[in-house]
Amino acid sequence: MSTDQNSTNANGAAGSGTARPAAPPMGIGQAFGEIRRGVAVMWWAFFDWVAVVQWKALLLVSFLGLIIGGGILKLPTLSFLIIISAFIVKIVAGGKRRAEATASEATKRAETEQLERTVLEARMEALQAQIEPHFLFNTLGSIDQLILTDPPRASKMQQSLIRYLRSAMPQMRAGNRPTLGQQINLCTAFLEIMSMRMEERLQPVVIVPEGLKSAVFPSMMLQTLVENAIKHGLEPKPAGGRLEIAAEIDHGQLAVHVSDTGVGFMPKGETGVGLANIRERLKVLYNGRAELIITVLPAGGTCATIKIPYEVAPTSSAA
Repeated sequence: MSTDQNSTNANGAAGSGTARPAAPPMGIGQAFGEIRRGVAVMWWAFFDWVAVVQWKALLLVSFLGLIIGGGILKLPTLSFLIIISAFIVKIVAGGKRRAEATASEATKRAETEQLERTVLEARMEALQAQIEPHFLFNTLGSIDQLILTDPPRASKMQQSLIRYLRSAMPQMRAGNRPTLGQQINLCTAFLEIMSMRMEERLQPVVIVPEGLKSAVFPSMMLQTLVENAIKHGLEPKPAGGRLEIAAEIDHGQLAVHVSDTGVGFMPKGETGVGLANIRERLKVLYNGRAELIITVLPAGGTCATIKIPYEVAPTSSAA
């Protein structure tokens, strides 16, 4: 191979390693596009600044702008138009920011309330999980004793326990909203069991119109009132008494009453825990639109009333 050929190959190799294609010159359209993008970035930066800046600072900047634009640059009209535009942007942007802040606050509040509601319902489910085994074990113990002494009553109590479980289990599993009818069925089975335990010392009465049984009603609240009435009202009374569950529409609200002819309400008794839980649940679930009212009856005994907004449950949830 000749020296000239080697030199040519070497130069070609070196040239291929260092040569770069020249960038095409920017056209007029591209230049205007870059300018538009730059102006848009500056405009939105100006918009954001005006939206958050204080009015005092904006007035001070506007005053300096008039001095510089009108006195030094000799452009008073342009300076005035820019300042007026800034004020208009401030009003519009301020309203937009306030709307965004209000929406963000409402979203956070709704998320917080939903979280509180979820936590409270989980707490009540945990409480129910603690209460149910105690009640079931007591009932099974009573059935075991009655099998030896009174088999017919043992069979009747067993049937009532089965009805209770049939009413309770779907509510524990289903995600549908509970209804008053479901709570009535649960309490009726519970009262049947308690009636066999207390015998003639407990006279349960249920007065609830069929049309109201499809109304939405939070789970476990009615049974808590019934349990309180028996434990703190009727059981301490040697003669026992009457326990009545009733419901009505009162000024557009669903009012559910549990009244008894027992020893009367004891403000400092253990009932406070169950009633406090009901009040807390009502507060979270209905945001001040529901209440629990405790009334001492003139003839003796207590009436506990839960008032909530009246709402008919979907067909799949109704009892």
